[in-house]
Parts: sequence; structure tokens; C-alpha cells
Amino acid sequence: MPIVVRIDVELAKRKMSVGEFAERVGLTPANVAVLKNGRAKAVRFSTLEAMCRVLDCQPGDLLEWVDAPEEDR
Repeated sequence: MPIVVRIDVELAKRKMSVGEFAERVGLTPANVAVLKNGRAKAVRFSTLEAMCRVLDCQPGDLLEWVDAPEEDR
């Protein structure tokens, strides 16, 4: 998938657990896992806003576009 989710990097920088993050954002730990593992099909702007607020970061710190190899297009 060309969009890579970098939540784990930001959590590690802050030494924050998935459980604490999930609680502060208002998600279940299972839904955080879906986001972290790149299995989410969409993210609501309100959820992205809450994640950025909790992590004190920009959306670009959490989401990265990576060009897919030719054979995957």
C-alpha cells in the first residue's frame, strides 16, 4: 500500500503505550492496531486530529506516501 502509517514511530518517540494512546484518542486498542498495521481503509479527519493533538505532531508525521513498485500498480 502506498500510504504508510507511522503511529508506532511517534509512540516510540514519546514512550507512549498503545493502550494509553488509544484511551487518550478515544479508540479501542484493536482499532489502533488496524491503523498501525496499515489495514485501515480510511481515517476520519476527527480521528486524525485527535491523534495529532495527543502526539503533538502534524498529519505528515503519521502518514507517508511511498511510491509503489511498477509490478504492484
